[in-house]
Order: sequence, then structure tokens, then C-alpha cells
Amino acid sequence: MCRHLAYVGPPVTLGRLLSEPEHSLVHQAWQPRRQRSGTINADGFGVGWYAEGDPVPARYRRAGPVWGDLTFADLARVVRSGAVLAAVRDATRAGADGEAAAAPFADGPWLFSHNGVVRDWPDAAGPLAAGLPPEALLRLAARTDSAFVWALVLARLRAGDDLGTALAEPVRELSTAAPGSRLNLLLTDGVTIAATAWGDSLWYLTDATATAAGTDATGTGTGTGRTVVASEPYDDDPRWCEVPDRTLLTATRSRIRLTPLKENPPSGKECP
Repeated sequence: MCRHLAYVGPPVTLGRLLSEPEHSLVHQAWQPRRQRSGTINADGFGVGWYAEGDPVPARYRRAGPVWGDLTFADLARVVRSGAVLAAVRDATRAGADGEAAAAPFADGPWLFSHNGVVRDWPDAAGPLAAGLPPEALLRLAARTDSAFVWALVLARLRAGDDLGTALAEPVRELSTAAPGSRLNLLLTDGVTIAATAWGDSLWYLTDATATAAGTDATGTGTGTGRTVVASEPYDDDPRWCEVPDRTLLTATRSRIRLTPLKENPPSGKECP
């Protein structure tokens, strides 16, 4: 498994999001509090961020543990952005892909991360691979299940699907082809965040007006707020809300929407 985080809001330093909080993503690399599978995330890390006026994000990724990278610590101190996606990795299988296997994956304006595992990889994914164009398979960023999930999502984005649909449909397909998969996906274009809770923890913190967890209604807010979506809270702010399992979240700075991906009883913390 892995841990990941996405943010949209007023520009802040990467350190403010990723290393300074008491239970930050950097801290979660060696001591996660809510990770349901695995105990340490030392098999690589990455961060992608958007510069003002440029829709294509920059990325910094490495194959080793985030706590040992002094260059990242220096970047986090000075780089500022209003939209960020970052992840720390716990590899399902050992491999030689190194940095290429570390999220976020990227294409055009999009950044993507997968927290989980596709069961019986790669055999169970064969039927879904047959539905992708050959060039999509040839361009896989790495020989991992996460890179394959990204290929499924990217194909839908390129076909014109919105961010939520581009995540929800591959999750449904993969859960049918490979039952028992853990499919917490995270995607952003620098304006909107989409995420799925499917087999592991997912939380959000927002200044926006939010819908009740487990419903399909939309809440709207005004102003210049911020939204953080993360595998687990990076501090003890009581406003963090847990997303129920089997749920799609879509969010901007001023709006949160929670949509069940299949029938399931409400769980976690219900937000006003």
C-alpha cells in the first residue's frame, strides 16, 4: 500500500503540506496511523505541483525513502503552489522500475496516484488490457499494477470523461475482474480533485460546504477556500472527515461531492 495527498487552495509551500504537520505525509512514510496494509512506505515517493499560469505540472520523484532525500527537503522549503499531489510508496512486489514506478504518474494536465493493489496481478487484468489500444500498453510508465490502472484512467480522460467518471469506471471494472483489489485512486488537473475510497482509508479537510457522507447531493460554498484529500489526516484538526468505503469523492476549493460507488452502509465521520 501507499499514502497519498492532494491539495487545491491558496498557494502554500510544499513543506506546509507534506513535511511540517505532526503526522505529515513524510512522517507517514515510516509511521502511518491508519494504513490497513503494510507498515512502512520506503519504496519511493513523488510530488507534482502546478505553477501559476502553467497547466502542465512539474514533478519530483525518487526511488528511495522520502526521509533520506535532502534535495526534497530543500524543495519543500521554497516551492509554493496552489495545487499539489504527492505520494509515498510501499511496493507490492520488488522490481527494477525504481523512480518510474513512483507516483504521481502524469500526462498533460493530470496527476494520478494509486493506493492499493490489483489482486492476482497481472493475470486478472488481462481482459481489461485487451480493451486498451496497443500503444497504451507499450507506453506503460512501469511494470506495475498502478501504472496499468493509470493507463485505464488515462484512456478515459483522453476520451473526454470527467475526472470522477475516469476513476469510477476503472474501479468498477477492476473490482469485477480482480475481486478483493484495493483501489484508492487520486487524480487532479490542478483545479478539481477526484478520489475513490475502495479498501483503505480516505479523508478530506475543507473550508467548503460539504454534503453528508454517503449521499449523491452536491454542496456548494463561496470564497477562496482550500481542500485537502488524503489517505489519512496530517494533524488532529477535528474538521477532518472520513470518506465511507466504496465512495467517489470529487472536490474543488469550494465544493465537495460524495457519491456511493455501490450500495454500502455509511461509515466514518458524517460531515454537515
